[in-house]
Amino acid sequence: GSIIKVSKNGSKSWRIANGFRAPNGVTVNGDGTFFASDQEGHWTPKNRINLIRKDGFYGYMGSYVPGRDPSKYDPPVVWIAKNVDRSPAQQLWVTSDKWGPLKGSLINLSYGTGRLFTVPYEIIDGIPQGGVSRLPIAETPTGVMRGRFHPVDGQLYACGLFGWAGNKSRPGGFYRFRYTGKPLHVPVKYSVNKKGVSLTFSEPLDKETAADAESYAAEMCNYRRTAGYGSRDYRVSEPNKQGRDKLEITDAKLSNDGRTVLLQMPKLQKCMTLRIQYNLKGSKGEQVKSEINCTVNVLK
Repeated sequence: GSIIKVSKNGSKSWRIANGFRAPNGVTVNGDGTFFASDQEGHWTPKNRINLIRKDGFYGYMGSYVPGRDPSKYDPPVVWIAKNVDRSPAQQLWVTSDKWGPLKGSLINLSYGTGRLFTVPYEIIDGIPQGGVSRLPIAETPTGVMRGRFHPVDGQLYACGLFGWAGNKSRPGGFYRFRYTGKPLHVPVKYSVNKKGVSLTFSEPLDKETAADAESYAAEMCNYRRTAGYGSRDYRVSEPNKQGRDKLEITDAKLSNDGRTVLLQMPKLQKCMTLRIQYNLKGSKGEQVKSEINCTVNVLK
């Protein structure tokens, strides 16, 4: 339940952060922070992707957590429902020029579904919040656990397996994910405030469909974090009632470059899951139909 740093010669070790249930892979960032996923279970109502800071506490009371208050924990970048990704694995920075508009983006590999996701996020007052959106490529026949960008051909190579509950059951696999140049139209930036949600896509969108509020649908919910396993969805407007709140999108504005959409949602509140579905067209008429599942930790 802890992330531990060990000195190069192995003589010393330090506990960086604690409160993890079943983290799957650690991504080291250049500023000394880390990303790590965690899995739904006791004290962890849904899957989550964490941006880990020194001395942080991430909520799982079954790990080594001396002196931690169970009601106070560091929120994740994003909570992820099982129907989106039932078991997130490693996060990975896209460092390759060969991946076109995704260079510099964070992606998530999925053990549970064999899918890849973009993970656009922001940090407000030291608190992260972001979302996951599936890349439009086929699922692998195993879960995807670890990946690296090849220093020569610039493509992503990844390995996966099946070892516990998941959608894929082939024993193991080794994969290459190659960017072909075909438009992806996936969110690469996410920002939220009291006016609504801003999404920046990897390629330009069609002005007519992207600026039409009817092209979008949104809903929000919270989860209950308890010693029990997982959580059902609970309405933000009525915390004791199961379900999700539908959100009206009153306006959609498209930026001059055609890539950023601002969706106005007057009744948006802080929530553990904000699901935004969209049915758009790209600037050349391609269909762009998908969704992003986000978390709103801060609303200014």
